[in-house]
Amino acid sequence: MPVPQSPPAPRYRTENWRANARALGKGDHKKGSSNYTMLQGFEWYTPGGGVYYKDMESKAKELGEMGITAVWMPPPTKCDTPDSVGYSPYDLWDLGEFEQKGGKATKWGTKDEFLSCIKALKDNGIVVYIDAVLNHKMGADRAEKFHATKVDEHDRNKEISDLYEIEGWTGFDFDARMKTERGRKLSEMKWSHIHFTGVDYDNKTQENGIFKIQGEGKTWAKAVDKEEGNYDYLMGSDIDHSHPAVREDLINWGVWIMKETGAAGFRFDAIKHIDEGFVAEFVKQVRERLDNEDLFCVGEFWKMALPALESYLDKFPEQMSLFDACLHNNFHSAGEQGPSFDLRQIFDGTLLQSRPVDAVTLVCNHDTQPTQALEAPVATWFAPLAYSLITLRGDGYPCIFAGDLWGCKSEPPVDPIAQLGDIVKARKWFAYGETRDYWDHANCVGWVREGDDEHDGCAVVVCNGTAPGEKRMQLEGGDKHKGEVWVDLLGWFQGEVTIEDDGWATFGCPEQSVSIWTKKDARGKEAFAK
Repeated sequence: MPVPQSPPAPRYRTENWRANARALGKGDHKKGSSNYTMLQGFEWYTPGGGVYYKDMESKAKELGEMGITAVWMPPPTKCDTPDSVGYSPYDLWDLGEFEQKGGKATKWGTKDEFLSCIKALKDNGIVVYIDAVLNHKMGADRAEKFHATKVDEHDRNKEISDLYEIEGWTGFDFDARMKTERGRKLSEMKWSHIHFTGVDYDNKTQENGIFKIQGEGKTWAKAVDKEEGNYDYLMGSDIDHSHPAVREDLINWGVWIMKETGAAGFRFDAIKHIDEGFVAEFVKQVRERLDNEDLFCVGEFWKMALPALESYLDKFPEQMSLFDACLHNNFHSAGEQGPSFDLRQIFDGTLLQSRPVDAVTLVCNHDTQPTQALEAPVATWFAPLAYSLITLRGDGYPCIFAGDLWGCKSEPPVDPIAQLGDIVKARKWFAYGETRDYWDHANCVGWVREGDDEHDGCAVVVCNGTAPGEKRMQLEGGDKHKGEVWVDLLGWFQGEVTIEDDGWATFGCPEQSVSIWTKKDARGKEAFAK
């Protein structure tokens, strides 16, 4: 019989179950008795108009039954315009409660609707992660005069002007919120140019560019990505995280929003532009003040170089997860290259392979979807394979993209990935126990999940070849599976497989596809369409 061939063994194991279990009030939930799966609950073109929270609330039962256990929600804070997706924050303390910037609600709805949505999700076994946009502010209430120097956009360490006075949009007074007693109690801080390091517009000359604000102790943050010389500046009014009042206000907000909403963690936006010391302090203090060492935190450090991701995590004193941009890049390449891509190398150079305890895996997000800034979609035919690779194995914390689950409303629109809900459901019911790999062919790989006391296992075959593939694999226990009849849950490979006397069987897979095999009468099989 052939000997199973496995990818390189990872150095760490994942324990994301702890944060989810605690947030759902399950205490010391038995490790391995449930799989946890995150959903990015929006895409860039998700409809606004204040209907989102109600729509998500209506989907809570469906998502819980599917196997989603956490939803990364779009940024809930008031932005510069009513139709902002959330990445141009104006007032972090306004979750759709105050009449500011064109109305009470955000694009997604009111604060009360947000809280109602979170409760409905939690009632269905799903926690919520807050998208924290802490790098910049936009939509200032007034312009201020201060001294600055213009810098080279492609080398922010290079000043290309003398010191001179500009007028920048850096005054944030939050008058509408401050007029209410509750609003003042949330935070009395008003922001001015002393709380920022740079702007991208001189209102005096109506000139665009990158202007570095000058003042005592003012400089770009040092512990940021070195792209463009120094990647502290991204957009809008760039927050100076070294300012004591800024640090205090943002950390207070972090504690408050967890308590106020009952959320279970954060997704941090654009952290390669934020001083890593501040992010570490934020995470540490919020966890300590909430007395929750398991508060989940994942950062968007979008860089395809594994050493950069590892270096960030190695210097981070608190446990921190990152999205595995390297793995996404491999998925994109695999889809582009078709059968010339060696599937045995799909995990090479990825965070998932290096340190899966810190890896949040994904196939697409709102930045990589078509028409967006980091556009790099995974080919439609390869996406089910990629999702199987992140959901049906033992390592990493998979994140499903709403645009793949329900489609993207871009122009032109993008259809949902075929039967993605069933792949997620297969993770819920069958992806348990040891992962035994049969990683011995460039175009067809497979693995067996052994199952546990509460769940039957599965056998998965992934093929990127232009002809059907097959993988001969053995089930644990050998003859105890003798005579069992197994079928493909997805129905993409027709026929049945009967397990041989010694537990071996040959499992098939269509060309450029995936098959998920399990016992015909397996526990949970009834949850799948006939």
